[in-house]
Amino acid sequence: MTKIAIIIGSTRPGRNGEAVARWVHRIAKERTDAEFEIVDIADYNLPLLDEPMSPATGQYTKAHTKKWSGKIASFDGYIFVTPEYNHATSGALKNAIDYLYNEWNNKAAGFVGYGAAGGISAVENLRLIMGELQVADVRAQVRLSLFTDFENFSEFKPASYQVSSVEAMIDQVIAWSDALSVLRQN
Repeated sequence: MTKIAIIIGSTRPGRNGEAVARWVHRIAKERTDAEFEIVDIADYNLPLLDEPMSPATGQYTKAHTKKWSGKIASFDGYIFVTPEYNHATSGALKNAIDYLYNEWNNKAAGFVGYGAAGGISAVENLRLIMGELQVADVRAQVRLSLFTDFENFSEFKPASYQVSSVEAMIDQVIAWSDALSVLRQN
C-alpha cells in the first residue's frame, strides 16, 4: 500500500499548521488507495543542521537525524503543509528537509499552503527545493487564505470548496508516488 506523509511544516507556538494537517488527514483517511500519517517536524527537535557530512552521503552521526531519516524513508510520497513566512516556507521546514537527501529521492510531493495569499510563495519556494531533491511535485495544490479560511487569522474554518482541492492534490500525489515506485526499487 502506498504510504503518504502529511508533514506539518511549522514549529511556531500557536501555529495553524496542525489544524490544517488534521483536516487534510481527515479527508485523506476516507480513501482506500493509500495510507496516510501526520508527521510533525516539531516532534523531532531538529537543531539547525548539525551533521558534519553532507546529507547526500547518508553518513549520519546524530540520533535525531537517524530517527528523522527512518521516518521519512518509510514513505512513498509527501504532502507538505506549509505556512508562508516572508514569501517562503518556514525556516523549520527548510531545515528539516535539508537534513536528508536520498530519503526524498524518486518520490512525489503535494502542497497545502496557507497565508495571506494562500501560501503561494511558500509553495513555489518548496517546488525549487523538491526539484533539487529529485522529488516530483504535483501541479494541484491547496491554497488557504488567512482571510477566508481562518476566523481571526487563527481558527481554521476552510471554505467547503477546498475539499475538492485537497482531493485533486491527493489524487496526483498517489498517482505519481505509484509511478515512481519503479525508480525506488532500483
